[in-house]
Amino acid sequence: MIKHLRLLYLLVFLMPGYASYSQADSMTPVFKWNVSSKKISEKKYELIFTAPAVAGSSLYAPGQDLDGAQSVSIRFSDSSVVAGKFSGGTNIEAVPSSLFSKGTVQLVNGTAEWKTVVTFSSTVPAKLIGTLAYFFNRGEEFLSDNPYEFSVPLEGGVSTGSSIRIASIGIKEPVENCGDDGTENKSLAGIFLLGFLGGLIALITPCVFPMIPVTVTFFTKKSQDKKKGIANAMFYGLFIFLIYVVITIPFHIASKTISPEIFNNISTNVWLNLLFFVVFIVFALSFFGLFEIGLPASLANKADSKSGLGNIFGIFFMAGTLAIVSFSCTGPILGTLLANVANEGPWPLTAGAAGFGLALGLPFALFAMFPNWLHSLPKSGGWMTEVKVVLGFIELALAVKFLANADNVEQWGLLKREVFIAAWVIIGLLIVLYLLGWIKIGHQGGKRKFSLIRAGFIIFFTVFTFYLAPGVTNSRWAGLRLLSGFPPPLSYSLYSHHVLLAEMAQPIHNDYEKALALAKAQNKPLLIDFTGWACVNCRRMEEKVWTDQEVANLMKNEFIVVSLYVDEKTKLPSTEQTVFKTASGSDKSIITVGDKWATFQTENFGATSQPQYAIISPGEKALTKTKFYTPDPAKFAEWLRCGTGAMNKK
Repeated sequence: MIKHLRLLYLLVFLMPGYASYSQADSMTPVFKWNVSSKKISEKKYELIFTAPAVAGSSLYAPGQDLDGAQSVSIRFSDSSVVAGKFSGGTNIEAVPSSLFSKGTVQLVNGTAEWKTVVTFSSTVPAKLIGTLAYFFNRGEEFLSDNPYEFSVPLEGGVSTGSSIRIASIGIKEPVENCGDDGTENKSLAGIFLLGFLGGLIALITPCVFPMIPVTVTFFTKKSQDKKKGIANAMFYGLFIFLIYVVITIPFHIASKTISPEIFNNISTNVWLNLLFFVVFIVFALSFFGLFEIGLPASLANKADSKSGLGNIFGIFFMAGTLAIVSFSCTGPILGTLLANVANEGPWPLTAGAAGFGLALGLPFALFAMFPNWLHSLPKSGGWMTEVKVVLGFIELALAVKFLANADNVEQWGLLKREVFIAAWVIIGLLIVLYLLGWIKIGHQGGKRKFSLIRAGFIIFFTVFTFYLAPGVTNSRWAGLRLLSGFPPPLSYSLYSHHVLLAEMAQPIHNDYEKALALAKAQNKPLLIDFTGWACVNCRRMEEKVWTDQEVANLMKNEFIVVSLYVDEKTKLPSTEQTVFKTASGSDKSIITVGDKWATFQTENFGATSQPQYAIISPGEKALTKTKFYTPDPAKFAEWLRCGTGAMNKK
């Protein structure tokens, strides 16, 4: 929706009974547009927009300044295109209006036919992509419709670059069957365990831990039948588990109805990463005790009122009440987990949430079965607040990671590798100083009673911080292999020539067409690396696997390597911008370099996750199945050797 100060004035200050401005209610546009083009000269084209009349609604004719809002506007993805003024046709009627200072407006009476001339300062593309925005009225309402995104062919326009869908690749029938089966190679078990670990951490927070003995005692003592009390507590734990699994169902629905690249876009979208950065800062401040994050109290009260039903439904609402009232502690932890696996699709999200829910629900069942265990639990106290503060520092570190994702994609230069690591070093030092009692956060501070557990955490964070420190240097010790993938890549460094880059097998090109031409000239197979600026596992492969001597030798000597960044935001030349008809039959706008390579990956290799590696011949035939994240250098080298063997066989 186009926003102007005048429109805000219309929304806020108009008296009841007068017309008001709003967005059209439906996601379906009110007006159905068609666009065509007519060549005028070498670099000038006339665009003709037509839309039939809609009963009860009238378009505002072009060329009107509606007190700060242009009645009709057009914009293009290519800045080299300039549009002239619109002509509005002959069926225009001037009518009085109390909304605008001029007192009258021009409305379209009947079918709209608007024309404008566009001029190109560079090569004319085969198709022109743009957006038409406009306003209309409906009775006493001043409305904006959903902008019309159009793609119109241009006579004599130039289309360059290779086709996105290449039929000859035939990934389902490669020369050799080595590689990964299926389209994804996700470690669901690993994500489940991470979720379970997150749930265990949530258990020892002040929002959850005190509820364990209280709830278990309630179930075991309420029922005269001990077995029934145990069964009720087990149902309680089961419902907690199910609640966290159910919250991921919308993601499965979205994966069926939205573009298959939606989950990858979540992890690489600049604005979403900046949003996550802000959210994690808020989480950290909440853990530091500045405020509490919670769901609406009315929701908790409603769930709590249902928990006294005395049957299985009452137990379900008791579980729901726990999930709601503990959200200030569990929300940031679960949110951290889900945000970090969001790019991998719906099933990893479900696996993580299931692990989290199991860790939260399992203790209630176990302590109900073995109530004597309750006596071994430590008493609630200040130590739980200290756990929250440490978690707050960890949230800060993760906030830095999301800001780095946005910075890597846009290449702002704000958080290069050494700056990122320095931020983590500072956070590590603050955790150690807090645990030592040298700094105070919230309501606790000063000298604290030392225990073996506290000493263990102090030693752990001290060692971890010292391990990070060499990462800010230009030395062989800056690799930080244990953290491979989390900091920005070595190529995004404050140092112009990082010493560790010499040990890595570097891609020869980031341009598919140039790499393919070189593969043909040298008669070598082409190794395609589908990667992303914000891809953690891609960095792990580059820094842990590509540096292996055998892998590096194979990549340097036997292949032409090309890395295609699916989240690259650089716009394509106007001659390559187009609307592509996908295999599913939907239209997809190809505007940026990332759009092109993400679609190229989906259409030819059937996957949306990164990293994905493919080996094709110079004639663009799949030599093997593709390979996904493979942290074992020996297995990756074996696949590469299979690719060279397939090339010789072909």
